[in-house]
Amino acid sequence: MIERYTRPEMGDLWSEPSRFDTWLRIEILACEAQHKLGQIPAADLARIQKRARYTVERVLAIEEEVQHDVIAFLTAVAENVGPSSRFIHMGLTSSDVLDTALAVQMTAAADLLIAGVKAVRRAAATQARKHKFTPMIGRSHGIHAEPITFGLKMALLYDEFGRALQRLEAARETIRVGKLSGAVGTHAHLDPRVETYVCRKLGLRPAVLSTQVVQRDRHAEFLNALALVGASIERWAVEFRHLQRTEVREVEEFFGKGQKGSSAMPHKRNPIVGERLTGLARLLRGYATTALENVALWHERDISHSSVERVILPDATIALDYMLAKFENLVRTLVVHKANMQRNLDMTHGLIHSQQVLLLLIEKGVTREEAYRWVQRNAMRAWDQATPLRTLLEDDSDVMARVTAADLDGVFDLARHFRHIDETFRQLGLGGRRRGK
Repeated sequence: MIERYTRPEMGDLWSEPSRFDTWLRIEILACEAQHKLGQIPAADLARIQKRARYTVERVLAIEEEVQHDVIAFLTAVAENVGPSSRFIHMGLTSSDVLDTALAVQMTAAADLLIAGVKAVRRAAATQARKHKFTPMIGRSHGIHAEPITFGLKMALLYDEFGRALQRLEAARETIRVGKLSGAVGTHAHLDPRVETYVCRKLGLRPAVLSTQVVQRDRHAEFLNALALVGASIERWAVEFRHLQRTEVREVEEFFGKGQKGSSAMPHKRNPIVGERLTGLARLLRGYATTALENVALWHERDISHSSVERVILPDATIALDYMLAKFENLVRTLVVHKANMQRNLDMTHGLIHSQQVLLLLIEKGVTREEAYRWVQRNAMRAWDQATPLRTLLEDDSDVMARVTAADLDGVFDLARHFRHIDETFRQLGLGGRRRGK
């Protein structure tokens, strides 16, 4: 991701100082655990705790020579610790440090993403309550169907991101696993109690069983959860992009003072944020696919996943963090054009009430097939002649032989469509007062 779009908290998680600091913490914690088991003298542990440090520049310089990141790191630390450094990394393999540190990073990244989803839900809840009874047309196949409210649409967004929250929380638990079990996962050179101690101090669970690495189905689940959150963002970005079309113009992205939409056309106000989010969602899906490819490693470990994860894990978490921030702002500042919603409701001359007329006739004893035929013939004329459906129904002797004007008043009332909204909001935990109270 472009650095100027990166929120500091997420970007810092994946920085070299953050990574090396986590490695150092793991190494020191392992020494503490081994001291408790009587394997490292107190004086040596104290020396390690006091002197263990590094500089990024020195680590990278050594890595240029040895071509191994963990060895370079250990060498840089040992230069500061002195003879007691012989106890650092004792019984460990590189992946013990790498995978445990990665679990710490992914867990912290998940926490930031969870906070981002919660912020989106708060913005959606505010809009849902504000527009609980703001009527608009519902569409199926892109064609006018029946009335809904914009509040219901926003409540649906709120509900969908509730599932996004659950997915991220579940994925966080899946990847919150560390391991210090050696070259093939047998704890041959390191007491399992060291692994338990270190993981507990880091807020992780020790893997019950691992190979040289934590199994990559966990990481694939995490990346797929991120991709699904991105897909939900895209779903709503596409929705708002459609609603902003000139012919529709029911909602618009906020357009700031001084903002410009086109180098050639001064009148343009484009849904640029929604388009950007749509594109980034595609990127997340690509990362998820790549994570699935990492699951199949040779035997107890190969290194084919390593180079991939150095790209996809920072990029995917930073990208989604950015997407959530932009999407929350989009939802919170969305401009709602109530008059245009009403205009579009009226566009089809009352056709949006056709099902209610159908059901009314059935209630009056007309067969469904005949009732459908009566309503449809008038509906098609309303389309073709741009005449109100109710006017045509009032001129239809078959229909008026079965219903009254008062009956038609009832079926052409928008409120009929919205009588269960309060219950829906209550079930979603959105509460809110009834209209008119």
